Amino acid sequence: MSNSAPTQSELDLLKSIYPVSRETIERLTVYVDRLKVWQQKTNLVSTATLDTIWSRHIADSLQCFALFPDMRQWADLGSGGGLPGMVLAILLADEDGAKVHLVESNQKKCAFLRGIGRQTESVATIHCGRIESETKQLLGIEVVTARALTVLPGVFEYSLPLIERGAIGLFHKGRDYQREVADCSGLWKFDLVEHPSKVEADSVLLEIRSLEKIEPK
Repeated sequence: MSNSAPTQSELDLLKSIYPVSRETIERLTVYVDRLKVWQQKTNLVSTATLDTIWSRHIADSLQCFALFPDMRQWADLGSGGGLPGMVLAILLADEDGAKVHLVESNQKKCAFLRGIGRQTESVATIHCGRIESETKQLLGIEVVTARALTVLPGVFEYSLPLIERGAIGLFHKGRDYQREVADCSGLWKFDLVEHPSKVEADSVLLEIRSLEKIEPK
């Protein structure tokens, strides 16, 4: 068994969030293994979290899918090492018509994402470019995600073109999320649902709909 495979307690955590098939676990193990190799030359995740990647990163990404398991068209902005985008693309690997668009401007990270997308036979499509440019060509997106991209007002700027076209925003935020939401006051109008994290205390997934930018008078 690969030393990148999840422990039983990590498997139990994943299954408590969403039931994951053995084949999907095998694909995710390939992803974790390659991420650890690439981490030695390219900063994909915080090095301090490598030993807890299943409970800290994979489980956290799985929460997105658990909230919207019927959605098949996703976009992940500022994908970095592929969290949550590549995890979603692996989860949807056997679903006809499914596609996850991963947008990342760093060439090395894009190379990693392309390689792991092929190795895991995922439904990932990698867009190597600036978010402002790449989102213009993405049509039919049902959910747009962002994790550790930037503060919430910036996330709104990046995701607005997709949410205006009908996508739901789903954004990971830490314990300071209330301050970030407050920082949007007077600048943005939106409907908000807070989903408490099952992985990290005081963290949330913010579900955003009906996003509108308030133009200055």
